[in-house]
Amino acid sequence: MSTALHLDLNDRALLRDQLLIGGEWVDGAAGARDDVTDPATGGLVGQVAAGTRADARRAIELADAAQRDWGRTPAKTRSRILRAWHDLIVEHVDDLAILLTAEQGKPLAESRGEILYGATFIEWYAEEAKRAYGEVIPSPADGRRLLTLRKPIGVVAAITPWNFPMAMIARKAAPALAAGCTIVIKPAPTTPLSALALGELAQRAGVPAGVLSIVCGPAEEVGGELAESPLVRKITFTGSTPVGKLLMTQAAQTVKRVSLELGGNAPFIVFDDADLDVAVRGAIDSKFRNAGQTCVCANRILVQDGIHDAFVERFAAATAALQVGNGFDDGVEQGPLIDDRALAKVRDHIEDAVTHGASVVVGGDAHELGGTFFQPTVLTGATPAMRIAVDETFGPVAPVFRFTTEEEAVELANATESGLAAYFCTQDLGRAWRVGEALEFGVVGVNTGLISYEGAPFGGVKQSGLGREGSRHGLDDFLEISYLCIDGLGV
Repeated sequence: MSTALHLDLNDRALLRDQLLIGGEWVDGAAGARDDVTDPATGGLVGQVAAGTRADARRAIELADAAQRDWGRTPAKTRSRILRAWHDLIVEHVDDLAILLTAEQGKPLAESRGEILYGATFIEWYAEEAKRAYGEVIPSPADGRRLLTLRKPIGVVAAITPWNFPMAMIARKAAPALAAGCTIVIKPAPTTPLSALALGELAQRAGVPAGVLSIVCGPAEEVGGELAESPLVRKITFTGSTPVGKLLMTQAAQTVKRVSLELGGNAPFIVFDDADLDVAVRGAIDSKFRNAGQTCVCANRILVQDGIHDAFVERFAAATAALQVGNGFDDGVEQGPLIDDRALAKVRDHIEDAVTHGASVVVGGDAHELGGTFFQPTVLTGATPAMRIAVDETFGPVAPVFRFTTEEEAVELANATESGLAAYFCTQDLGRAWRVGEALEFGVVGVNTGLISYEGAPFGGVKQSGLGREGSRHGLDDFLEISYLCIDGLGV
């Protein structure tokens, strides 16, 4: 790989620029290559092979050929391989963080945290591989026994996003491999380096040829083949709701199982009785991580009348203190937005909000660093009539809405087609139960803005998706239940 940006890696072999298909590193069938650019500088990081529909088809065929042996591999053996993969990721965390920051832009410390977080899913499912239990059902008749087996569903296609290019692969590949499924991964075109480095480490860990393939390339080519191929039995996708709906439509033609983690519109509710320090810290953690480019970040800050002004003052001060810059620089807490389109959306949301009566308290414009850097922003006077109330911003803008009663807060929070994550702060135990149960979201954080853990089920309701990732429940989507009825066993 020829790079314009020098990456100071300890292990240069992690910098891959080809497709991983059937255990071999190959160029795409068309010979095309895509640029990978640093969003902080706009400079070229390198070029990666661009796969085609034919490349995706080849990867699927080889995954299908490998499925029988991998599915029959003892769970304990699969567990050992996954554990080895986990250990290699942890061992190479510094190099992986450099690759992630170079192509995605988030601060180096945040990249390192993502990699270690992603590795925990591989560790978790290395353990769960040995716990895919069936059951024995009490029989209605003598001489007959009823039982269930849990079998791998088959070839899995994973389509992953640019905002967490390592963790989302780990969260999908780990349960698939643990269940005995083979997998073909299509990473986001803007962030392929993290995926390819993971593929290199998977090979070193002993994942057999064909069991894990990585095909970079355009959605209509690679993604289309993954969605339409009759050999693929499951699609797992993280990304926008419109694309998720398209994949559901395509998958329906061959009745594939589908797991979707789609867009969010998370409320962060601050009640009058909240601990102000906890509320401000939680809102900062939730809103500005990865420059607001997460599906679970707070898109709407709802604050009760009695604490509104004090919260805004403290929250605005904490927002203004955030250090913006290149992710490789010391002390940086917010990097650039991923591209110009993301920058334009942030601008549009702020302009619309101000036009409809909102006030800019902090930020509100492009950062002096230029490019796609944007100032961390706080707006007050936000209302449900503004675009920012209904459309996921995916940027460092925190609109503050005022409310009076608990019932009003719940109604405002639930007034969205999305239902991924929600947060609220209170010191009232009764309110914690009431509001926690009333919120129509798959994940709810109480007195915290950080809710992710590999041992807990993650996923949305309404138009935020289907299925769960993480926890023991995350293994279920990769397994079929087979009922076995045995008669003629004697009295």
